[in-house]
Amino acid sequence: MTTALIYLVVMVLVAGVVFLLASVVFGRGEELPPLAPGASPTRLPAQDISGDDLRGVRFQLVLRGYKMSEVDWVLRRLGDEVDGLRARVAELEGTNEVKEVAESDRGY
Repeated sequence: MTTALIYLVVMVLVAGVVFLLASVVFGRGEELPPLAPGASPTRLPAQDISGDDLRGVRFQLVLRGYKMSEVDWVLRRLGDEVDGLRARVAELEGTNEVKEVAESDRGY
């Protein structure tokens, strides 16, 4: 009976030493403060998103895949960028059509 008690005490002491050693090596388990609501570590430039920017995007992994709010944010940003580019293309094409009509009216 005393042998079992001695083993138990030794095991508790060893576990305590291992825990203290791990605490010293890895820190006290402090957590970083949470991100503000709507914030994400996923980064994209404010304007003029390039292919390299898209290839560099990384999302946080959560239990069942990527963090949905980050993916939604990137898709919204890309949608806005594509809409802006299409509007600019339509504007430039409209300007070209006006020039072509003006030139045809002049007889060029």
